Amino acid sequence: MSYTAPMESPVRRPGEKLLPIDWGAITPLRLRAQLLAEGAYSGVHRSRRRGAGVEFGGQRPYVPGDDLRFLDLRALLRHDRLMVREFETETERALWLCIDATGSMALRGPDAPGAKVAYAALLAAAMARVAVAGQDPVGLSFIGGHDPAGVPAGFGNATFERVVSRLETLGASGDLREDLGEVVRAARMLDRRASRGSAIVIFSDLIDLPPDALRPLTALAAAPRAVVFVQVLDPQERDLSFRGKVRLKALEGGQIVTTDADAVRARYRAALEAHNAQLRKTIEAAGARFIETVTDGDPVLHLRTVLQAVAEARR
Repeated sequence: MSYTAPMESPVRRPGEKLLPIDWGAITPLRLRAQLLAEGAYSGVHRSRRRGAGVEFGGQRPYVPGDDLRFLDLRALLRHDRLMVREFETETERALWLCIDATGSMALRGPDAPGAKVAYAALLAAAMARVAVAGQDPVGLSFIGGHDPAGVPAGFGNATFERVVSRLETLGASGDLREDLGEVVRAARMLDRRASRGSAIVIFSDLIDLPPDALRPLTALAAAPRAVVFVQVLDPQERDLSFRGKVRLKALEGGQIVTTDADAVRARYRAALEAHNAQLRKTIEAAGARFIETVTDGDPVLHLRTVLQAVAEARR
């Protein structure tokens, strides 16, 4: 079972690696994320503590916008570098957001408010807002994309602004079927940065993954960490809502299929259900959570579901 896009859709031109993202009705991202966070989760906890029970958790390079109270002046005097001290408590656990920005995530069908990667960015930005309001650190990373650099985990509004600014420059590129290394690199980065007790939320369509692609990502839950996979599909992808005979081209892999959409729709939907059932089995067997979302759905309801899954995974 594979997802494909209609041939007449704006897909990759010869020699063109970057697929433009049509944000649609999702912009402006910053305001939408704030409103979404407020609507979905108004009673966030305050987890940042000082005093007894706070343990030193290491250092990292200073990033503009970090709280100056945590600058390590000794490191500055010794090494002439600005370093920030990090602390760990039972309730201070980082939220890491990982977005699949490969080619297939650029899809936006006629019934969707925006591309899949844009919808994932909206949910991720809203989750970042929730974390910041709860005084938890939040970081951002990517699988693929034209510029995979993320945002180090940090506190406060400055970190939220960096996350949103980075999401607003998203462009989808890359093909996981040809480069499994993208998944391995993303998993290794998260493994290094997301400490024990962190939550990792991965947004992806999870379609046409190469063999063993999930293994390095589900392994992140063994640290232990709370890991949640959020599948993001387009309505056309879920329903195969084309009519009559169509020629379809995959956004990743390049396959071309000619078929009668009306004749194969029932089999396609059954195949998608079987695919997701196997995904859920594999992900939950590793101790992670699996959430299904569609880009024409209510983002408030989707956000609440993801937040609940993170809370359950952390227990």
